[in-house]
Amino acid sequence: MSAPDRADAAVFRPRRGRVVSTVIGAAILVGSIVLAIALPERFELMDRLTCAGIGVAVAVFMSRYATIHAAPRADGLWVRNLGPGELVPWEEMTALRFSQGMPWPRIDLADGMDVAVMAIQRSDGPRSLEEAQRLADLIGR
Repeated sequence: MSAPDRADAAVFRPRRGRVVSTVIGAAILVGSIVLAIALPERFELMDRLTCAGIGVAVAVFMSRYATIHAAPRADGLWVRNLGPGELVPWEEMTALRFSQGMPWPRIDLADGMDVAVMAIQRSDGPRSLEEAQRLADLIGR
């Protein structure tokens, strides 16, 4: 594929993972705030703030999980997993692996390293295989 074709390709995003992480994050946030308010009088302000703070931390992590994506660009694939994103140049990609039992595909790089693409998740069922094939077609090897 040429660079303009790659740049026009749709962004890869998980479906089930986004929904589950959003629901879990919201439920834990609401639950921890309700628990912090409902704690008996013997618990002090710091106990309540800690309880609510744990809920906020879990919600932040879950929101991070909900925003996982991989965006094709002309110069490479922008992969945003749980950590900071990274641009993987198309020229560095040698193969895509997504064998049975793998939760998400991995891109093999020319330097012997690999990069996980959490934006395509096996939990999405047959769609994950279609998306992996679409990414393999973009890589073109």
